[in-house]
Amino acid sequence: MRILIGGCQQEISTFNSVPCEYEFFDYLRGDEIRATHEGTDSQIGGAIAELKTAFGDALELVFTYDAEGTAAGPLRHSAFIRIANEFLEPLKEHAGEIDGVYFSMHGAMGTTELLDPEGFLLEEARKILGDEVPIVITMDLHGILTGKMLENIDGLASFHTYPHVDFGDTGRRAARMLTRILQDGVKPVVARVRVPAIVRGNELITENGAFSAQIRYAKELHDNPEVLSAGFFICNPFTDVPELSSQAYVYTDGNPELAEQHALQMAQDFWPNRHIMQGKFISLEESVAKGAAMCGPIAFTDAADAPSSGSSGDSNAIISAMIAADYPHSILAPIADPAAAARAHELGVGAVFRMGIGGAHDPRFTPIELEWTVESLADGTMKCETWKYEPTIGPTAVLKSGNLTLVATTETVMLVDRALFFKVGLDPKDFHSTIVKSPHCEPAFFDDWVEANFNVDAPGSTSANLKTLGHTVCSRPIYPLEMDTVFDPKTEIFSRT
Repeated sequence: MRILIGGCQQEISTFNSVPCEYEFFDYLRGDEIRATHEGTDSQIGGAIAELKTAFGDALELVFTYDAEGTAAGPLRHSAFIRIANEFLEPLKEHAGEIDGVYFSMHGAMGTTELLDPEGFLLEEARKILGDEVPIVITMDLHGILTGKMLENIDGLASFHTYPHVDFGDTGRRAARMLTRILQDGVKPVVARVRVPAIVRGNELITENGAFSAQIRYAKELHDNPEVLSAGFFICNPFTDVPELSSQAYVYTDGNPELAEQHALQMAQDFWPNRHIMQGKFISLEESVAKGAAMCGPIAFTDAADAPSSGSSGDSNAIISAMIAADYPHSILAPIADPAAAARAHELGVGAVFRMGIGGAHDPRFTPIELEWTVESLADGTMKCETWKYEPTIGPTAVLKSGNLTLVATTETVMLVDRALFFKVGLDPKDFHSTIVKSPHCEPAFFDDWVEANFNVDAPGSTSANLKTLGHTVCSRPIYPLEMDTVFDPKTEIFSRT
């Protein structure tokens, strides 16, 4: 049994005005994919483990190409065309020799010219590999599932956790579905129901939020042997595309009525909670005033500038408000500022210099000009606390000015935990206030030990205050952009058999 494995994934914010480039991706080719993923808890790692269990010595894995991009602004289209060619070319070498395909994808990509690049890749892959070869993919639950994707795949598995911890399990579920197609001859049919709502906020946390009801429902469906896969997409509200919406999907073995019944139920159960599945904020000024009066430690969540959601990571909005208010406590904050990092590396540890920092990429942020002391320097990659990724930070400097300590990176770094601070020898627990550029981190990283975590209503390209973003492409009406949106449930059925 010859199974082809590859991938292409990235999450973008349409509202980040800085296009990203080919260099924003890490690339694995051929057996580099096995060497990187086998034995790990990644989606590909989980798929490999499940396929080896299912087929044993009868399995031959064919590794082609895997491109994993850091979250950012829209991908420059010329860079995507290069990636697409590199993704598709190896498929031509194996056309006619493959029994099945697994691709690791995200679902929230976007280029400067193309709104559904993953749909394009799957459509082109189908043309190359033919109609008879089953293709199963994995997706992030923040992906936007499109009709073009569903027309060209035989199955999918999506994350069941947020914050995400089930990478390997999702890969295993996808591989199990592929195995059932190949070994048992099941005939996948899928029902999806699009819900006209975009959502954000604490109620989406799958351990205890309201959204956990949809995930529990989907997981329970897997106990039914007729159900091949089920899940719920809460989409990425920052990827402004036509099919942006929350979506329920259920794959069954040739039973569209069963798929429709359960997809409708999940969607209808979700709709009444749309009101509470929104961000709850504190104003910038109030958060600073409250933080100043508290003993601490305090977390200031700046989800509007969360690189893991596609922002540029260069907002200094909260810092500026703290300086203006003469904030009395120690502050730790990350910021992407290549010029500041380069200047610090040029001058060396112990040097003192004056320059503006912030707004290196996003023009809505005005640089803060202060006198900075270079405390330490770093470069290379950082190892995340839970995620398998090891992001490149580039030349990085710890800069201090009064009670403010900045970690200034060259690269825009996904900040899903405390790894960047640990990389440069700092611990947030040693500071009164830490600015956290992630919408949600695992509780142990901040929430379990801080006195308060303020979800600050700051400006930015990934603001959870969704009405402020400026959607122009997605289908309307959609809640909460139109508060009086009506949900008239409709089921779409897709089958390739």
